[in-house]
Amino acid sequence: MTTYGILLFDSAQELDFTGPWEVFTTSSGLRGGADDVLLVAERSAPVRCSQGMRVLPDHGLDDHPPLDVVLVPGGRGAREAETRNERITGWLTDTAARAAWVLGVCTGTFLLHAAGPARSRRVATHWQYEDALEERGDVTVVRDARYVVDGNLLTSQGVSAGIDSTLWLVGHLHGREHARAVRRALQYDSAPPCLADEPVPLSPADRETEYRPT
Repeated sequence: MTTYGILLFDSAQELDFTGPWEVFTTSSGLRGGADDVLLVAERSAPVRCSQGMRVLPDHGLDDHPPLDVVLVPGGRGAREAETRNERITGWLTDTAARAAWVLGVCTGTFLLHAAGPARSRRVATHWQYEDALEERGDVTVVRDARYVVDGNLLTSQGVSAGIDSTLWLVGHLHGREHARAVRRALQYDSAPPCLADEPVPLSPADRETEYRPT
């Protein structure tokens, strides 16, 4: 059994965590409901996300079961307010130290940097924030990979890239055929195609037109 915990906070980018949520819950379903996927937040009240979605967490920071995997989405909260929230960063520092895997999606890597797990590591983040993350120091930003694995730290580029990184993780945990079954169940066909170990860098034209998360 694997227990996945997804950290939520105000202004989290919706697809950063709903995409991985679909991957984890679909993976669990294909394994006969073997795994738990939980939403964790500082408060029990609904969290208002970047594009206005309101989400009700399952657990607070102090009342969740042990987490095997902890995932941090991006969004304005991850880049700004929550990096200064000592309760969130302290929880993340402690939880990441006990987890088997620590994941950052998009600019969730900023929060992982503030809490410590991304320090002295190779990481990915949304292309528009690569320079800003690198300026924080003590981190190596990989600019041409859709996701990066460094030890037990798995980070991905922007928004939809969290689907690719979590498909890699369920494949690592349960086998490539299982990951392919999850992908088929989600009918996920990325464009450009997801090439797993051969990520495709964005062209200059793509960089100019790609959506910028708020």
